[in-house]
Amino acid sequence: MDINGITDIARYLTDEEAAQNALAQLRWPNGVECPLCDGGKKVYEVKYTHIDSRTGEVKPTVRKQWKCGACRKKFSVTSRSIFEGAHIPVGKWIYAIFLMCSSKKGVSANQLSRELNVSYKSAWFMCHRVREAMLQEPLRGMLGGGKYSVVELDETFVGGKPKNNRHANRTSAAGKKTAVMTLLDRRGDVKTVVVPDTRMGTLQELAKPIVHPETTVMTDQHASYYGLHEHFTDHFTVNHNKEFVRGVIHTNFAESYHSLLKRGIVGAFHHVSEKHLSRYLAEFDRRWNTRKDRDGVRTTNVLRSAQGKRLRYKEVIA
Repeated sequence: MDINGITDIARYLTDEEAAQNALAQLRWPNGVECPLCDGGKKVYEVKYTHIDSRTGEVKPTVRKQWKCGACRKKFSVTSRSIFEGAHIPVGKWIYAIFLMCSSKKGVSANQLSRELNVSYKSAWFMCHRVREAMLQEPLRGMLGGGKYSVVELDETFVGGKPKNNRHANRTSAAGKKTAVMTLLDRRGDVKTVVVPDTRMGTLQELAKPIVHPETTVMTDQHASYYGLHEHFTDHFTVNHNKEFVRGVIHTNFAESYHSLLKRGIVGAFHHVSEKHLSRYLAEFDRRWNTRKDRDGVRTTNVLRSAQGKRLRYKEVIA
């Protein structure tokens, strides 16, 4: 699948067969394999027909299915992925993923609802499924590590003010802010985590397993960061009451990340609940960590990450 821009995926909105073929080629580059029994390669295509309500002609169905010769079960290109169980064309999924990957500050479910002509509930759940695919695997290694490595640590609060919430049915959670800690490698990736508080024990215990000990750490003069020099190569602070940068000593990259996050929440999402905040952070992390990739490459990688992941409205109770 070669995606360079919006014009390359527009045809998938009108040609569902082409969209499914593109996803199948991306998922199974060496031929179709069964996702239900660990890659059974002896599969058969199952063809179904339906009667066209307009013309009365018998036509093949758009959605392809295969049957595994090993487990004898049927599957499609969406089986065992974030698309499974959703009665939404694959072309609309590809378009939604491209929008979320190319929009620097995110795209709202309302906008997707209008552009894809689906209900708001469907668009909202689509967004969260895509964010589940954007959730990156645990870091292959620690942030930083090396002679000239620098990692910035900074915290921020996400949420609105009580006076700005004028809904008649607002709950006690209105105006409650959620703490978020950002750990940003100047030469690599960023990792953001929702934290229960900004106390010393919480922030430092979170940083130790993520940041390599042989790293220079940059923070502001928040009291919770006191003593980090004991765990890392060095620790420099910047006093924001007097200055924002002192040579290479600053937390400007972490604050830049925070500005993108908050602009996305204020401008696109308007409100993010604490329950789902971690998925929104995964979306912004993925875009930051792939900032050097083209939008098409980023979209293709998210489509690959969509395989083997599921997100349900409710957990299945056995």
